[in-house]
Amino acid sequence: MISAADSSGSVERILIVRLSAMGDVIHTLPAVHALRQAFPHAMIGWLIEERWAELLCSAGSPRRGLRSPERPLVDWVHTVKLREWGRSAFTLSTALHAARVWNDVREARYDLAVDLQGAIRSAVLARWSGARVVWGGSEPRESPASLWYTRRALGRGTHVIQQNLSISEAVAETRFAVPSVALPQDASSEARVDRRLWEAGVRDFAILNPGAGWGAKRWPAERYGVVAKSLAIGGLRSVIHYGPGEEALASVAVGASDGTATPFQGSIGDLTALTRRARLFIGGDTGPLHLAAALRVPVVAIFGPTDPARNGPYGTSSIVLRNPASPTTHSRREQADESLLAISSEEVIEAARKLLAANKGGGKKCPPPHELTPQDPDTEGAHG
Repeated sequence: MISAADSSGSVERILIVRLSAMGDVIHTLPAVHALRQAFPHAMIGWLIEERWAELLCSAGSPRRGLRSPERPLVDWVHTVKLREWGRSAFTLSTALHAARVWNDVREARYDLAVDLQGAIRSAVLARWSGARVVWGGSEPRESPASLWYTRRALGRGTHVIQQNLSISEAVAETRFAVPSVALPQDASSEARVDRRLWEAGVRDFAILNPGAGWGAKRWPAERYGVVAKSLAIGGLRSVIHYGPGEEALASVAVGASDGTATPFQGSIGDLTALTRRARLFIGGDTGPLHLAAALRVPVVAIFGPTDPARNGPYGTSSIVLRNPASPTTHSRREQADESLLAISSEEVIEAARKLLAANKGGGKKCPPPHELTPQDPDTEGAHG
């Protein structure tokens, strides 16, 4: 194999291309942490959709410069708004914004780019970065993407985290254990979440997340309310997390809980702070579940048509519930998969009790009011 650090010079600047979505970005973090280990002095940039940038850099913090707890992994966050630009492709403002982003990327003079998305558009953007070497998987999600790579890595492993890591291993020419990941710490979000929990009377809690990217992956919202009632009998409150467009799901779950659950919506930074404080997470195959796994929060994962061997919770204590009759498909149907509906509330409650018994004492507790900073205005974000 020809090394990325070949005869044309050493690797000093690396561009990561993983544009979206929340869970996929989180699944990419270990591979980028591995590159950080392999090239500790390299400047690492990341090209990402604006709506997911808080997974790399806390809101309001500089997006380039010395790394910090607010931006612990990468040196430079480049953001795009491809969906928004597509809706206004022929306007001057879109052209100026896109040109500014692309000038920043090219002026960084990256030695190599690593496409960890495997889509045609991400491969094209990696090639357009001007990097002299472009890495990607030998069997990308969209097969024509490989035409844009100058180096191809043979994927290994079943889980997508392992597959991403295998690309980093090819770049660095070494094997890695799956590293822990560091997510940004936003002091404003930490204080805001502590205050919201305290004012709601929530101390010890589980996060229940009824939403998912499409209907076939959504376990019925009313069943989350049933689970919340059962957890409350054991002294554990439930926080029903929901994203934009999921207000109706949250309302149904809270209503079915008979007052034992509290709804919560906020920015990605707020969700990260909330998840750090939780004792347990219960939900389907969606970004917040993978965030909980990355933060090593115990997870009850309720899976339907997607394959938990590839996309399930990784690196944390977990119980995955999936009916053996479930088909593996990414068809974006709005109706819940029949095999998903076969998973009962009692099964989820029993799994939750097992994890709670095995992981006693978890979760960061909310401090009393005199230890809280003045209240910040609530911030709503977009994460599904």
